[in-house]
Amino acid sequence: MKQKRNSLYIFSITIVAAIGGLLFGYDTAVISGTEKSIEAYLIEPLGLGSLAHGATISSALIGCIIGGIISGYFASNFGRKYSLIFAAVLFLLSALGSAYPEFLFFTMGEPSISLLLMFNLYRIIGGVGVGLASAIVPMYIGEIAPADIRGRLVSFNQFMIIFGMLVVYFVNWGIANGKPLEWINDIGWRYMFASGVIPALLFGICLFFVPETPRYLAIKNQDDKALNILTKINGSLEAEVILREIKQTVKVNVTSEKLFAYGKLVIVVGIMLSVFQQFVGINVALYYAPRIFESMGAAKDASMLQTIVMGLVNVIFTIVAILTVDKWGRKPLLTIGSIGMAIGMFGVAGMAFLNIIGVSTLIFIIIYTAAFMLSWGPICWVLISEIFPNRIRGQAVAIAVAAQWAANYLISSTYPMMMEYSSGLTYGFYGLMSIFSALFVWKFVPETKGKTLEQMENEWKKNKVDHHEVV
Repeated sequence: MKQKRNSLYIFSITIVAAIGGLLFGYDTAVISGTEKSIEAYLIEPLGLGSLAHGATISSALIGCIIGGIISGYFASNFGRKYSLIFAAVLFLLSALGSAYPEFLFFTMGEPSISLLLMFNLYRIIGGVGVGLASAIVPMYIGEIAPADIRGRLVSFNQFMIIFGMLVVYFVNWGIANGKPLEWINDIGWRYMFASGVIPALLFGICLFFVPETPRYLAIKNQDDKALNILTKINGSLEAEVILREIKQTVKVNVTSEKLFAYGKLVIVVGIMLSVFQQFVGINVALYYAPRIFESMGAAKDASMLQTIVMGLVNVIFTIVAILTVDKWGRKPLLTIGSIGMAIGMFGVAGMAFLNIIGVSTLIFIIIYTAAFMLSWGPICWVLISEIFPNRIRGQAVAIAVAAQWAANYLISSTYPMMMEYSSGLTYGFYGLMSIFSALFVWKFVPETKGKTLEQMENEWKKNKVDHHEVV
């Protein structure tokens, strides 16, 4: 008798894994409420300028790059599940250390270069956790999910990233609301960082109750365990078919497979998806949101509230992406998003050149972020989780994610200096990158809607043969 798909089981596993996405969003966006306090507490007293400020605010991204690079090794050698547990531990350590960087070695209220470096070290530790989670959570969900709902489930991870950002915007606003600036710059920012302890503990504990992915178990020749999980997810008959397909793609020892065994194009597509997702400038809007709104003339409390409004818009349009990604497909959403982002960023650039500050600028920023959340936000992660063949997925995802965080660091750390030169040209550059991203999708990105991971692998094999590519 055929066993039905266990939707509740699939969704519960996805929710637990996606808490990693929530932490990803929480840890990267917490800086938006603290960056001016960090500047006042650590940067200005030491006589340091915009370069040190930008590097400190973006320091977690160094850890993200490291986490992305090592994610393939961890995922392939320790499994997807235990790699995520390690990421949860790093999140916890970072939340505590960033909140109280003086622990053991320094005195509160006495800024120094050594204390600044210690703060950056704790942020980098959290970044390694983010880098691991950003690579492995979509991989985990992608390897668990049935093909016809994979886009929706992996997109749910992006929803949790944005939800994490929205939660921390509320947390930051709640901590800062009505408090004197002196208290926020001395104590308040510490509470903002420390609040990350709660989701980090929740993530770490819940992970002990979810299974390893069937594809990883099959690669490690634990076929009985893999079949058991596939049966719980897909039903008994379909599970056996899927396991046979998986085993056909992992006959060669995974550790001996060459990265370019399926051609160079699949690796280049993965890297460029990651680079474009950052070069369109999204994390500038997310990391520096309160400062951007303050520069438009909003008071501090009002700028925090406008950031929350932007966060709500992000959540709404990410939900739209979740509901449409398996119906419309990946390429149409990416193309629509690129056009919308270009309109938004060119609009902001135009307002900057005309020196117009007000509601019109806010509207263009909302158009831009809504377009991103409808498309490149979730869909990039969906594609990274599904375009790479089983035997190279760990190392290929690691390269793509490392490239993404490197691009993120470059864009985020150069933003203050670019803005000092010309705000109009800065936003115009992000608009131009949005146009290039649409052209890239049209020319190079394959449609993956409704295809199993194994079917995608066969398409790359065929593509390599068709192009007579020699590796």
